[in-house]
Amino acid sequence: MRFRHPDGSTVHLAYCTNVHPAETLDGVLAQLRDHCEPVRRRLGRDRLGIGLWLARDAAHALVTDPSALRGLRTELEHRGLEVVTLNGFPYEGFGAEEVKYRVYQPDWADPERLAHTTDLARVLAQLLPDDVTEGSISTLPLAWRTAYDQERATAAHTALTTLAERLDALHELTGRSLRIGLEPEPGCTVETTRDALAPLTAIGHDRIGICVDTCHLATSFEDPHTALDALAQARVPIVKSQLSAALHAEHPHLSEVRAALAAFDEPRFLHQTRTLTAAGLRGTDDLGEALAGDALPDASPWRAHFHVPLHAAPAAPLTSTLPVLRAALARLVGGPHPLTHHLEVETYTWQALPPELRPRARAQLVDGIAAELTLARDLLTDLGLKELP
Repeated sequence: MRFRHPDGSTVHLAYCTNVHPAETLDGVLAQLRDHCEPVRRRLGRDRLGIGLWLARDAAHALVTDPSALRGLRTELEHRGLEVVTLNGFPYEGFGAEEVKYRVYQPDWADPERLAHTTDLARVLAQLLPDDVTEGSISTLPLAWRTAYDQERATAAHTALTTLAERLDALHELTGRSLRIGLEPEPGCTVETTRDALAPLTAIGHDRIGICVDTCHLATSFEDPHTALDALAQARVPIVKSQLSAALHAEHPHLSEVRAALAAFDEPRFLHQTRTLTAAGLRGTDDLGEALAGDALPDASPWRAHFHVPLHAAPAAPLTSTLPVLRAALARLVGGPHPLTHHLEVETYTWQALPPELRPRARAQLVDGIAAELTLARDLLTDLGLKELP
């Protein structure tokens, strides 16, 4: 979906396909047929943007076989789909029964991460629509915090600098300008937008910026205006923003609230949980840890890294951080000029929701994704953007 900003520039809205598990190119093609095109049709649009997730094997197949890459582009066009952004965070196995900490491997200190992201950039340069010259790729925020020392930090810095040089060369070769965005996430070396300032300014290359995920922003209790103003002041480019909402519990000391939260404690994904105290931010690596005894203070609200559907907040006594998303979006694209032109709805946890909230059939998932995109579209038009055909 495309929107015209009042300044005349185009803002792209997509939904991320990491909600549909696929490790191979055949799996990606099936996603387009079974999910993405039906969402487009449900919305009544001739064109729909998707934030494509390509696992290692799928990306490698595309970059080593030009005919396969041409075939994917043809399939996208045939189904009325377009790609201006990729989700390069998960490397493989994102649809496994247990993902948890595995999603942070390989990190930016490992050569495999540079090789994979280079593959993604080469693929995206060929998938961009003919009238689009700028693409974006989101990636993990350097590494999970526990095994990250100075030696690995140096290796990660070198890898990102090398990537920037490769993107420069790719631009010169293809005329397509691609940028990478580190995506701050609780528990990682770069947990907040503030944490991103030092490494990104040290790299100092405009092709390496930040991806602002509004669920992660909210989970860390960051104020959207303060965070985005700091990025602008430091001249850190906002490569893209993922529109998402976290789980919010206003009164976590109450037994009924804890019981409601327990329904979201599931075995597949990590749900980092945070609370803001007088002494600062406190947290656990997973929701189950927070619920176990007194691992986390409960005198103040809790927020959990659980991407809940944008259009359907959890039932009381829980809610979502949709207000944080609204505030962030107003700052991102509501001003005289957009801070980013790439927006991506990313609710990958539909099948991890409590059983009674999960879509029971493919058509229900299509309905849910379409409803999220409709909400995002309405937020954009309320900010003065005009939806394009």
